[in-house]
Amino acid sequence: MIRLIRLPLTILALVLGMNDLIAQDSTQAAAPVVKKISYVKNTFDGNFIIDNQTVMVPIKGTFEFDIQHRFGTIEHGWKDLAGLFANANMLLGFSYVPIKDVQVGFGATNDRMQVNGNIKYALLKQTKNNNMPVSVTLFANSVMDTRAKNSSLAIINVQDRFSFFSQLIIARKINEKISLQVGPSLSYFNNVEAYYDDKQVIQAKTNNAHIAISASGKFKLSEGLSLIANYDQPITQHPMNNPRPNISLGLDMKTSGHDFQIFLGNYGYILPQNNNVYNHNDFSKTQFLIGFNISRLWNF
Repeated sequence: MIRLIRLPLTILALVLGMNDLIAQDSTQAAAPVVKKISYVKNTFDGNFIIDNQTVMVPIKGTFEFDIQHRFGTIEHGWKDLAGLFANANMLLGFSYVPIKDVQVGFGATNDRMQVNGNIKYALLKQTKNNNMPVSVTLFANSVMDTRAKNSSLAIINVQDRFSFFSQLIIARKINEKISLQVGPSLSYFNNVEAYYDDKQVIQAKTNNAHIAISASGKFKLSEGLSLIANYDQPITQHPMNNPRPNISLGLDMKTSGHDFQIFLGNYGYILPQNNNVYNHNDFSKTQFLIGFNISRLWNF
């Protein structure tokens, strides 16, 4: 009788032991758990920080419409209502994110009747665990001057109408209040202004290529309101008409579908290569101007 009881108990013990061994083998054979990478969000509130692009690329399916406006300089005071009655530059543009981390856009400005196409690509993103300490984005555009040819325009071939801009933007969100970025850039004009020297030889006023660097920052004052600042420094030295640096300061107001910026700065153009090469507003002479950016976003 005792043997009859021991037999099933022995069989049960063997079965349980085999299950244990199988479970251990399954655990050892299982693939290691891959932790999901967590990225830092909202380094900046939108595509623009005053006159520069930010490191941000909206999520896939985002359509954005932009209005950018620059009034005249404030140096004449009440004569032209601090530049509000002076000549102004305006750009209308839109962009779309067809695939993750890639944005394409188009715009048109009254400055020299220029149209532009642009692309923005998020190369790297800052991670919360600091394995990647910065975000890196590449921005580039191509601009065409569409004015009709006349005696004052040195446009002979179609390629004379084109200029190009590229910038590598490197940013870090320091904490929930402070974000900083720097952006070395290259501007290139196929055709530049020229003059006749004393020997009646044509000399270029500027180089075709121009290198510059910008530094921008955001300080969050409250939910939806931030203080923004920007500095642009030209590096290339030209034969004539070297551009002036830009200092700008403003406010950024953000809602779920809108981003509005109002600011005071030296740059009077809107397209980055025009600002970097042709800016002659001098902050030491109070040649500042009022500007604003408005962005409206939709997600599809």
